[in-house]
This record gives sequence, structure tokens and C-alpha cells, in this order.
Amino acid sequence: MKQYQPKLDYFKTQKAIKFAKDTFERKLAEKLSLIRVSAPRFLHVSKEVDKGLQDDLAGTQMPVSFSTKFSDCVEIVHSLAKWKRFTLGKYGFTVGTGLYTDMDAIRKDEDVSEIHSIYVDQWDWEKVISKDQRRIDFLKYKVELIYEALLETEQLVQEKFGLTKRLPPKISFVTTQKLEDRFPSLTPKEREHAISQELGAVFLIGIGHELKSGKIHDLRAADYDDWKLCGDIVVWDDIRKKSLELSSMGIRVDSESLRKQLKFLGLESREQLEFHQGIIEDTIPLSIGGGIGQSRICMFLLHKAHIGEVQASVWPEEFVQQCKTCKIELL
Repeated sequence: MKQYQPKLDYFKTQKAIKFAKDTFERKLAEKLSLIRVSAPRFLHVSKEVDKGLQDDLAGTQMPVSFSTKFSDCVEIVHSLAKWKRFTLGKYGFTVGTGLYTDMDAIRKDEDVSEIHSIYVDQWDWEKVISKDQRRIDFLKYKVELIYEALLETEQLVQEKFGLTKRLPPKISFVTTQKLEDRFPSLTPKEREHAISQELGAVFLIGIGHELKSGKIHDLRAADYDDWKLCGDIVVWDDIRKKSLELSSMGIRVDSESLRKQLKFLGLESREQLEFHQGIIEDTIPLSIGGGIGQSRICMFLLHKAHIGEVQASVWPEEFVQQCKTCKIELL
């Protein structure tokens, strides 16, 4: 990183962030046939969180909460994974229709790094599907559409700001089990580095379920993605010389997979929550959805070495000093 030289100065970076976000958002909506909706930044605990609409990120982080003049406890969202699916049912979205929105969150317990901040911004999307669409090939088809949107955005950013192409023309698909079989001595993160460097862009299928080794590739909440039908879009970042996850997505749980996954994590008590009851009783529609990192997309497309170059956040003082040494200008 000591040889790092930003391709764009502050002013061009700001223009490029806006252009990249606007372009990708438009193309994502077109490819997936989504309408933009307004979404909450925080949830009323007694009215919404207690229904099961807050995402606990596999139980690893605590939400930021505060009181108002009219409520004792409000929580900032961790993600909109459950809220989106609940909204599809509430407003009567039909099969083949869906929504997307901006999600901004504060994850105070995040371990910060060059790709992780306590501030999270992403496009959240969700679409109603039929029972017979709960298949791997349907999941792959949606991944390919998202990747098309990414490729087309990269092309336009490249032309407008004089940047070079980094993405391969197609995305590859690899299951986490095949990845473990191939690289048994590596950690899951090291496997991601290895396979993304080899393929350039890959969708890793099967996050959360138990592998043959008895371990899991990575944590995934039990009550939104079906662990057998979900995955991550990962690309090779040749600036950092590491993999970079751009999106987490999947076909959502049905009644059977919800109960199975809750039992695996010892969370059967959640079956009584309103959101989970809606899935069990089929009053909430089957869906596919995910989150796509806005700052991660910009970081990659603008050839940046640190997420703090495309989003304003707070960082430990030692991070700030390290970045200055490496010619990384944090916003």
C-alpha cells in the first residue's frame, strides 16, 4: 500500500461517487424490475423490533438505541432484511415485482478496517418469487443480472473518469463446500482471497450452513436467507491484493428452512414473533433479496484503497496516521 497513488483527486472523487451511485442504482432497478421506496432509519422497539423486524446480524452486534420525547426506546436499523420482506406482504406486491431502497446504519460493534466502517450504506432490495423459483439456477440468474448492472456501470465510470477496467466479463459460481474441498488448509477468508484472485469475480453459494468439516464458511442470520440458497458476490481487489465482498444476497427462508435454521442455532423461541409467524403461516410472501454495498461499489470502481476515501466516518487515530503514511486521504 506504500506505493498507492489515488487515481482521482478530491473533487473528481466526489463527482465520481455521485455518478457511480446514480448509474448503478438506475441499472439495478431496470435489471431486476424494482421500484424505489422509502425505508426507515430506525425502528420503534415496542411496535416494530418486538415483531422481529430488527436484524441482529447473527447475534454478533448490539443496535444503537435512543429515546425521544414520545418513545422510551428506538433502535437504528442494522439492516432492512426483514423489513423489506414484511413490506412486500403489507403492500401486496405480486410475484415478479419488488422494491429497493437506501439503507444507512450504524454498527457500533464493527471491527473497522480498510473495508469496514461503523457506518454502513447499501442498496437493499427484495422481490416476490413463487415456490418453484426457490432454486439455485434462479438465484444464479439474478446474480448475473446484478453483475451486468455492475459491468455496465464500470464501463461508464471508466469512460467518464479515465479509469481502467478491473472486472472480468462474466461472474463465476462456486459453492462454499467445493471451496473447502479445494483449499482445506486455508481459512474461509483465505479461500475467498484465493478463488477471487483466480477468477476475478465469483458468487460463493452456501453461507451459514454446516460444511463437511463441521464448520461454517461464515455467519448468516437464521431468519432471512436460506443457507443453501444464498451467497456473496466477491471480486478481486488488485489494489489491496485481497478479495472484496460487494453483495450478500439470497433466496429467503420458507417455513421449513426457517424452523430448521432456528433450531440449528437454538433460537426456536423466535418462531412466536409476528414476522416469523408470517413466514410459517405463509402470510408473508416468498422472496429473494439482498444488500449491495454503496461505498464498497464506489471504492472498487474508483480504484480506492480504503472505504474512508468514499464515505465520511470516524476512525481510530492509529488508522488515520497509517492512512497518511500510505497517501490515503480519508473524507
